[in-house]
Amino acid sequence: MFTGIVRELGVVVSAEDAAGGRALVVRAPETAARTAVGDSVAIDGCCLTVTKVDASIMAFHAVPETIACTTLGTLVLDDAVNVEGAIRAGEELGGHYVQGHVDAVGRIQSVEAEGEGLRVFVEAPAEVLRYCVDKGSITVDGVSLTIAELGDDAFAVALVPHTLAATTLAALQPGQPVNLEADVLAKYVERLASRG
Repeated sequence: MFTGIVRELGVVVSAEDAAGGRALVVRAPETAARTAVGDSVAIDGCCLTVTKVDASIMAFHAVPETIACTTLGTLVLDDAVNVEGAIRAGEELGGHYVQGHVDAVGRIQSVEAEGEGLRVFVEAPAEVLRYCVDKGSITVDGVSLTIAELGDDAFAVALVPHTLAATTLAALQPGQPVNLEADVLAKYVERLASRG
């Protein structure tokens, strides 16, 4: 379980095809220092299991299903990634409940300056938009955000200066793919309501 509060910006050290999936190595010293083999770490919002830890780096193997459903297959050497270790008992939540199970890949429609921040419109498939509500939660590349506006095929988020400084979202460009995870609580509500 994660919160969508990015703890560290990591850097891809290597990303190679392996066993039908992808072998990924990320340099993230702060996260690596408190991580062991077998732990879960979210990379750009994707929950991955650590296969090796060595000083400041962590290694992962993303299986074919993960590559097919996320942007991890596009990562290359020196790419910056959002890193969050799994939440531990007693830690502050901060964001919202995030599973690290990407629902779909969306695309950036537009990025507009808004005061000291940015307003970003994200095109999303119907299976994500059905769980979006005004002022509700959404995860974009592992970052917990509040939905500022809803359209027929997209939602908007307002990025504050801290988010721009602490995550990869300051570099978003129109057309860029991003990992999306809808609020898991909305999914449970829908499931319960449909059975009643």
